[in-house]
Amino acid sequence: MARMRATEAAVRVLEREGINTAFGVPGAAINPFYAAMRARGTIRHILARHVEGASHMADGYSRAAAGNIGVCIGTSGPAGTDMITGLYAAQADSIPILCITGQAPRAKLYKEDFQAVDIETIAKGVTKWAVCVREPALVPMVFQQAFYVMRSGRPGPVLIDLPIDVQMAEIEFDDETYQPLAVHKPAATRRQAEKAVGMLNDAERPVIIAGGGIINADASDRLVEFAELTGVPVIPTLMGWGTIPDDHPLMVGMVGLQTSHRYGNANFLRSDFVLGIGNRWANRHTGSIETYTKDRRFVHVDIEPTQIGRVFGPDYGIVSDAGAALDMFITVAREMKAAGKLRDRTEWVTECGHRKAVMLRKSHFDNVPLKPQRVYEEMNQNLDRDTCYVSTIGLSQIAGAQFLHVYKPRNWINCGQAGPLGWTLPAALGVRAAAPNKKIVALSGDFDFQFMLEELAVGAQHKLPYLHIVVNNSYLGLIRQAQRGFQMDYEVSLAFDNINADPDQDNVRGYGVDHVAVAEGLGCKAIRVKSPNEFKDAFARAHALMEEHQVPVVLEFILERVTNISMGTEIDAVNEFEEILCLDPNLSLEESRDMGSQANKTLAPARR
Repeated sequence: MARMRATEAAVRVLEREGINTAFGVPGAAINPFYAAMRARGTIRHILARHVEGASHMADGYSRAAAGNIGVCIGTSGPAGTDMITGLYAAQADSIPILCITGQAPRAKLYKEDFQAVDIETIAKGVTKWAVCVREPALVPMVFQQAFYVMRSGRPGPVLIDLPIDVQMAEIEFDDETYQPLAVHKPAATRRQAEKAVGMLNDAERPVIIAGGGIINADASDRLVEFAELTGVPVIPTLMGWGTIPDDHPLMVGMVGLQTSHRYGNANFLRSDFVLGIGNRWANRHTGSIETYTKDRRFVHVDIEPTQIGRVFGPDYGIVSDAGAALDMFITVAREMKAAGKLRDRTEWVTECGHRKAVMLRKSHFDNVPLKPQRVYEEMNQNLDRDTCYVSTIGLSQIAGAQFLHVYKPRNWINCGQAGPLGWTLPAALGVRAAAPNKKIVALSGDFDFQFMLEELAVGAQHKLPYLHIVVNNSYLGLIRQAQRGFQMDYEVSLAFDNINADPDQDNVRGYGVDHVAVAEGLGCKAIRVKSPNEFKDAFARAHALMEEHQVPVVLEFILERVTNISMGTEIDAVNEFEEILCLDPNLSLEESRDMGSQANKTLAPARR
């Protein structure tokens, strides 16, 4: 045992739990904790420009780190309230992050002291656990419990609030014998697996819905193995995108009202059985439950008992970690295959693959200003299959999900349920801190980019290079499109005549904020692209600038002001606003793939 300040004991617990990076903003009420971090010298600290930004950095870090946990730190009062959005975003997507806040002395609590707010109560609705530590001796044990809570069952965030006098107090602590608590994850039984796989095998046209729980469990390879064993097509959710490579024959598209593929919706609507693993039946994926569930049976596997039946009652439910369930499913499927009991799915897979080849959206437009579809086509051509995309919400994210390709888990990092504007930029910095060798490309509309633009300076200061693509139509594009239902276009334009605009840049005038100038003023590099013949050179220059300067590089594309992106109110009624590729349904699968690729490049631009 050794005598030390409670804050030193807390930092030692963080070390033992594997923490080596933290994001935050120091302040008077959390300075004792910072003093302990400085004295230990074991945890890299990245100074954010806004405390909400620090929470999103921690979120991005956790999503990319595969097992490690992002930590964000702030002082008392508004620092904690600033982090609430970050905690909500993490909680909604089952992401563990640890938020540490300073607090007024215990004697000043509930007395309206300066920057003393009851953050424990405020945070309880958006965390797995929120606690204000009122006894110094509890500090190391509370931190130990926090990691147990974050990692057990459905992952999620924790907030620990530390009054300054608790931080300063001395306690006895023995870190040499400290051991992280063993986490608990429920696992499917043999009988449960036999029933689920048996129901799957009895179906004529089954599909697997692969959710984000598979990525949390690092079980993507097991998903692919199970799909290949059974020959059953896979439909990833937005949070599960990358669990199976986009070009795998059994990946048959995403389903949903917005972030979906035409062929994904069509393939799902032909199915008669659904095995959902690690997913939550999100409403943007399902549309109305009546349409989604009609004429098909469901098995639902989820780590959280209360998820089974929350949205609709499945025909059979299993409470299990996704990886543990897949292990058992594979064992049962192997035995069934060895006994000759697995059905041949060749015809069903071929049918789904044919739709994947012919039911395409057009992306090749030569318009100036640019159409967004062309930007995503160029991203596919100029970015390789190892690219990790980071995005949050808006038409930029929706079109990205419709047109981009993802081939590996944790290469689509998306704030799926909360969707807070501004999340993309700080989250991308967190991803970079967690994965120094990843090829990171953030994707924002102009409004998402402007929300937390100041965090670019963090990337410049701490040498966190990544490519940030900004598709600029000078609109709140998704809200403008939603306002069509109210026959209005009201307070959603970001356009104005910038008095500092270059008069020679005629096709940029009136677009308002000069993102290139702002990015460069924050210590980064930026390139503006206005026409299709600039694409190839712009991507090459951007990569060269990142390599040379080791800072974020902004690549801005000037879009036409109005483009409506495909979406609808039901998965069987998605409105295709642009011309789609209509290929001969009688073509072979190989012919369709070849013609689809060629047709996308040669069709005349569609009229809006």
